Amino acid sequence: MYTFLIVIALIISVLLILVVLVQNPKGGGLSSSFSSSNQVMGVKKTTDFLEKATWTLAIALLVVCLVINMVKPSAEEGVTEQSAVQEQIDNASTAPQAPTNMPANSTSAAPAAADSTK
Repeated sequence: MYTFLIVIALIISVLLILVVLVQNPKGGGLSSSFSSSNQVMGVKKTTDFLEKATWTLAIALLVVCLVINMVKPSAEEGVTEQSAVQEQIDNASTAPQAPTNMPANSTSAAPAAADSTK
C-alpha cells in the first residue's frame, strides 16, 4: 500500500509539472496556438480546463501525501526510526567501558609515562 501510494504521488507530480509547463504565465500557453482557428473546446475553455486540471492535481497530490504520512510503516513493523544522535548514544552505551579502579602502579601506565617524556 505504501509503495503504491508513493507511485501514485510520483505520477500526479509528473502530470502536475506537465500541466503547469503547458500554461503560459501571461495567459497564452496552449490556448494561444488555437487563436486562429475555432476548436471544439475553444480558447477560453482550454484555459479553464488547464486551470481546473492544475488545481485538481495539486489537491490530489496534497491528499495523497497526507495519506502516505498516515500509512507509513511504523517501528513495530520492522522499520526503525532512530536519528543519528540516538544511534550514537546507543553505541556509546554498549561500548566496553574502561575499568575505573586500576592501581596507580600498573605496568600499562609506566610505558605511557616514559613515552610522554621523550
